[in-house]
Amino acid sequence: MTDVPGARQFQAGGGDYDRFMGRYSIALAPPMADFAELRAGHLLLDVGCGPGAFTGEAVRRLGGAAVTAVDPSPSFVADCRQRFPDVDVREGRAEELPVAEDAVDVAVAQLVLHFVSEPARAAAELRRVVRPGGLVAACVWGFGGGMEMLRAFWDVALEVDPEAPDEARVLRFGEPGELAGLWSGVGLVDVRETALEVSSSYAGFEELWDSLLLGIGPAGGWLVQQPAERRQRLRELLFRRVGSPVAGFELGAVALAARGTVPSD
Repeated sequence: MTDVPGARQFQAGGGDYDRFMGRYSIALAPPMADFAELRAGHLLLDVGCGPGAFTGEAVRRLGGAAVTAVDPSPSFVADCRQRFPDVDVREGRAEELPVAEDAVDVAVAQLVLHFVSEPARAAAELRRVVRPGGLVAACVWGFGGGMEMLRAFWDVALEVDPEAPDEARVLRFGEPGELAGLWSGVGLVDVRETALEVSSSYAGFEELWDSLLLGIGPAGGWLVQQPAERRQRLRELLFRRVGSPVAGFELGAVALAARGTVPSD
């Protein structure tokens, strides 16, 4: 994953990730689990598990023994193991999953495929590890205004630097139909797509700004590389862009999700 813009910035500890993006991915996990039709008796693979946002929801629904989780980041693997000791957490890439063929009933990749270097290979791997008749599901943040926090940040970043690496320009799968096309391309059938809406509350603007300064993901990674004067300008612009809040406020996010079935014949 490391040759995709921003992928290297996902090497932080789980606590920092939770402050920046986990606040959204934890909220996203229940509707994503519903969309993936998780139910008692399923064996699940969580691909790109991070510190365990979706893993935790899977454990609540299925029990830890029914869940396997994979992530390429050693720090995330360690955090996920600590949080969910009954889960089999393995270090590995989506393009080469350390999981046997037909091993699970459902495979889910939540907020991962933006950052996978070889998405077609990853999609084929997801299909490989799911038994015939099982489901493969994934979601990513929608580009445009779908993810308010990131859209607000990149809008002000582009105002300061027109060459800023806006995720809507440099990452894939943030438009309707792209994930569905990926699934169809590896032979999944009954492919369906939907939008999942979540939000996160901030106690104040400093909570948002401090989470960006953790340097996580493309946005945080770019921000912390900027000189102090530019960072201050970005802070002022972002404060105004999110409404100049003097107290708590909320930002919404829309994830695009797709699922497909592994053919039975």
